[in-house]
Amino acid sequence: MGTIDWIVLAGTLLFIVSYGVWKTKGSKDVDDYVRGGNKAKWWTIGLSVMATQASAITFLSTPGQAFHDGMGFVQFYFGLPLAMIIICLVFVPIYHRLKVYTAYEFLEQRFDLKTRSLAAILFLIQRGLAAGITIYAPSIILSAVLGWDLRTLNIIIGILVIIYTVSGGTKAVSVTQKQQMFIIMTGMFITFFYILGYLPNDITFGKALKIAGASNKLNILDFELNTQSRYTFWSGITGGLFLALAYFGTDQSQVQRYLTGKSVRESQLGLIFNAVLKIPMQFFILLVGVMVFVFYQYNPSPLNFNPSATKTVLASPYAEDYRVLQKNQIELEKEKKMAQDQFSAALELKEYATVEKAKNQIITINSKDSTNRAMAKTLIKQADDVAETNDKDYVFIHFILNNLPKGLIGLLLAVILSAAMSSTASELNALGTITALDLYKRNKKGTFTEKHYVVATKAFTLLWGVVAIIIASYAYLFDNLIQLVNIIGSIFYGNVLGIFLLAFFFKFVKGNAVFFAALLTQVFICLIYYSLIHIYPSGEEKLGYLWLNFIGSALVIIIAVLFEGFDRMLKKPPLKA
Repeated sequence: MGTIDWIVLAGTLLFIVSYGVWKTKGSKDVDDYVRGGNKAKWWTIGLSVMATQASAITFLSTPGQAFHDGMGFVQFYFGLPLAMIIICLVFVPIYHRLKVYTAYEFLEQRFDLKTRSLAAILFLIQRGLAAGITIYAPSIILSAVLGWDLRTLNIIIGILVIIYTVSGGTKAVSVTQKQQMFIIMTGMFITFFYILGYLPNDITFGKALKIAGASNKLNILDFELNTQSRYTFWSGITGGLFLALAYFGTDQSQVQRYLTGKSVRESQLGLIFNAVLKIPMQFFILLVGVMVFVFYQYNPSPLNFNPSATKTVLASPYAEDYRVLQKNQIELEKEKKMAQDQFSAALELKEYATVEKAKNQIITINSKDSTNRAMAKTLIKQADDVAETNDKDYVFIHFILNNLPKGLIGLLLAVILSAAMSSTASELNALGTITALDLYKRNKKGTFTEKHYVVATKAFTLLWGVVAIIIASYAYLFDNLIQLVNIIGSIFYGNVLGIFLLAFFFKFVKGNAVFFAALLTQVFICLIYYSLIHIYPSGEEKLGYLWLNFIGSALVIIIAVLFEGFDRMLKKPPLKA
């Protein structure tokens, strides 16, 4: 990184933090701090909702996901537009009519305090873990750039977010997210066009897509009825629907974004804005990853994109074996480039047999490439069994640091860090609000002023910021960061969504039945995860994790209805003779 990169990076981050503090200082009461005074316009809501979900993980992990596995991940989002319509019709009007500060406040009005507290605690567990991961993601980047200690970076990034989130509350999060989304999308578009410019002169965008297709990177739709596959059309339209319903309808980090709306209509328009643009945005980010893959068909790439893993194995007794693999990879990359040239020439000839022959050659070389990379991971593990061999999350940052011009590197790092700050700020804001209003205020005896609860919310936000930093310090890459966040959410979201669906549509079910059904369901979901998913950290599993959202919702509803029915049978007086 050059001086100009540091200026761009530091200037962007300082602007966001300073702007957030300046624009929102002096919250007078809880309504102003938590709901931003209900003044937000639909475009602010829409961008804020999108920015909350689009964390650094999105811009760090998604291109790497596409590089390795292709575009199929986009199916994960297929249920989102339908979920947004349901939320606009059902959730938003109820929340606005009841003037709630949190989603779980509604559950006490419908059921009882213990059900509200249980749902709030489930949210705090899963969102607290996710907040730590969203801090950890950008720390990986700067660790690769600067060689700094990961934990030090976690602390620095966490403190930056805490400053303006604690200072300005929900309004600070919302007003800064508009600037962050502009920076994010500008950086991604510039990168995309730079990648196309780096391809050989005879490789047009259309040819680049065909090259990616020859390596099975453009298989977007999978209609196979296979519950073991993580991403299919059916898992996206069902499990993805339930995950989106839970995330946007019951997760306070999102609910708090549209509770700031001036009216029901403004909130609904903001969510529809997100429904229309979310899938195209994710498609584009995945496409950037696919274009990075095409770039590396013509340019050398490391055996493992994680620089610290490579450094570890080269300083071990396995260094010579690794160097042999590197030499083999160099020769393989020459073959790869020749095969791509042959495929490109065959496309010009438009002869089916010639195209298929060239395509099969590419598939054979890709198989050898995968074998080499797997062997490299094995050597890295042998050199250090705690070394991180998974390199999906390093692919995009490797491309940025080694191929983009000075100045743009700083902008792209600012993009990823802005996304991290945006998402983490929303999460800390929600965690502090839930803890203060759903647990502290509701269970604390006595009468206190509005100022007291504003201070309490700030204190809990600060506390959760510290917890997130601690979690980030002990996080690890798993299979892919974006998948890890979604897996954590899927373990809890289905259950919480089921509670809300019971509240909306099953008027005869009471609090006790829901509370005990939710406890049992959470135990069942954890058992299902550990027995069918956890033991398969990547690839094919006994059950794709997205199905947990549907199973959790269905289970809690069925168990609660059975409990309520059984309870009514016991209380029903015997018939007189």
